[in-house]
Amino acid sequence: MNRFSIKSCAEVLEESFSNNFSADSQLSLFFKKNKNIGKSERSLIADTYYNVIRNKRYLEALGSTSNPFKLILIYLIKLQGRSIRDLLPMISEENGIWLTKIKANKLTNIDLSVKLSLPDWFWSKLSTQYNEKIAIKIANSLLLPAQLCVRVNALKGKNRQEVITELKESFPEGQDQIFETKISPIGIILPRGSFIQKHPLYLEGNVEIQDEGSQLLSYLADAKRGQMVADFCAGAGGKTLAMASMMKNTGRIYSFDISGKRLDNLKVRLKRSGASNISMQRISSENDNKIKRLKEKFDRVLVDAPCTGFGTLRRNPDLKWKHSEKSLMELIAKQRNILQSAARLCKKKGLLIYATCSLLNEENEEQVTNFLSKNLDFKLLSKTVILEKYGISLNDKKYLKLNPFENDTDGFFGAVMEKVR
Repeated sequence: MNRFSIKSCAEVLEESFSNNFSADSQLSLFFKKNKNIGKSERSLIADTYYNVIRNKRYLEALGSTSNPFKLILIYLIKLQGRSIRDLLPMISEENGIWLTKIKANKLTNIDLSVKLSLPDWFWSKLSTQYNEKIAIKIANSLLLPAQLCVRVNALKGKNRQEVITELKESFPEGQDQIFETKISPIGIILPRGSFIQKHPLYLEGNVEIQDEGSQLLSYLADAKRGQMVADFCAGAGGKTLAMASMMKNTGRIYSFDISGKRLDNLKVRLKRSGASNISMQRISSENDNKIKRLKEKFDRVLVDAPCTGFGTLRRNPDLKWKHSEKSLMELIAKQRNILQSAARLCKKKGLLIYATCSLLNEENEEQVTNFLSKNLDFKLLSKTVILEKYGISLNDKKYLKLNPFENDTDGFFGAVMEKVR
């Protein structure tokens, strides 16, 4: 990094640390304001920015500072292996002396939560839920950047191998980094920084950016041709579009969300995808009158509930600094209300799918157990029964459970419940 890129990165980190915008939004805003920054320098700034956020607590402990500029310097010498000599032309003499002391600091006697750059409360839950050895591996995997994954849109007529062939022709220097996903039958891994959004395959709707774990949730819904499907908390509609593809544009999908902005994003993606069986429904809350009027009308109800998002820390590392035990408790209450309300939409013999991108039992298994104890007209189905129909095999028989260490996907949870009466 040169002086300009370090200064630029420090500027956007300062903004990110001092407001409630997502790290991704903050970086996008910075680049919009600084359109003169070239492609390679943007990539360098972005990589450093996210890696400092990922390792923020450890870097702060190493340097006893929260100054963004200094955190970047610590990151460069301690985690990137840059020499102080390389950095001296870009920093003051005082910072050079300080940095020499930092480089010699081994910081051996520190808590694991600090070394792994996690809040104490989250590490306590993670290490209790898993044994400590596995929890360390999961935590380390969360410090790595996520892979770039796309989903092949069957509505456009091209199969996965045809798409891979075209992508390899477009990115000859990264051919060995383009390959099929290990679990999803419709996913493709691309080299990070491929700028797929400008590729004709993306612009024409043949592929959509979607993590492999999210793709698997769409399979878990097992939506069939001609069915009525509700995507509760649809967001920007990634799973809506995946289900539309599986349903071959038949039946009807209602995409519910409280955010008009997110549904506007779905409109753009919808036009590109070629899907025509989707109805976007903005609601005021999970108790909106629209929900009451559609009671027991749906064959499938997918509830991708708002959660901590800790399964996505590889791509959204700032989330671990935005949540607390208090906000977790608030989310748990919200999840229960949303699941209970969405269940009203499910018809007899229909399926209710509860999902999160969290790693915490409180947001996952415990929510399902609580719901089933209060709703005896629903029973839990083994996810194996559904996924194996699509040639998808995973270890846990009851639930869909993914984490970055074991599966190299975002962390996801999914449970399928059938309404039996």
